[in-house]
This record gives sequence, structure tokens and C-alpha cells, in this order.
Amino acid sequence: MANPTILEESQLTLADANEAIKSIEKRDIELGFLSQKTKEYLDSFKNISLKDKKQLEKSLIELDLTRLKKEHIVKIIDFLPTTEDELKTVLQAYPLTLPKKDKTAILEEVKKIA
Repeated sequence: MANPTILEESQLTLADANEAIKSIEKRDIELGFLSQKTKEYLDSFKNISLKDKKQLEKSLIELDLTRLKKEHIVKIIDFLPTTEDELKTVLQAYPLTLPKKDKTAILEEVKKIA
């Protein structure tokens, strides 16, 4: 049996995962059990296009917020919070506190896409 080696570990947004499932659908005749469950899960969220995802990711990185890391940006892109309470809910799993002006800047960028 093969012994796979992990070369790189990175965060994926739901938009990236959705594109991967679409490419698997094109390649295979029928999705496997786990792929089908993943597709159903992804369909339950509002998905944005890869173009919008890249634009939002770029604009969030350009805000140059020192406390905001890649994993936080991925979760913001996944859930597209439009209010301060929604942003707080999305980021509550992380030990992260942001000043009000940073939260406002993040929400403004998200509202441009959503």
C-alpha cells in the first residue's frame, strides 16, 4: 500500500472546494459517496465565484491588518458576514480581537462582493 507524504497544508475556501468538486464531476462518471456528501454540504452555503473570491481575498490582504491571518480571511470569505455580529460569530473560534475600525473596514470589503 502506498505511503503518501504531505507536501503542503493550506486553507481552502468553500469556493475552492466547490471548484474541485466540479472538476471531479467532469472527470468521473459518478461522484463517490464522500464526494457526493461534500457536494451536498457545499450547496447549503452561498457560494461566490472564484473571481469574486480572489478579489475579496486580495482586498482583505491589502487592508494590512496585523492580527488578521490567512485562516481568518478564509472564514470571512466562506461565510461573507455583513454585520458586526455576524463577523464576531465567524471569528469567535479564534483568539482574535479587532478594533472597531478594523471590523468596519472588513465589512465594507465584504459588502462590495456580497
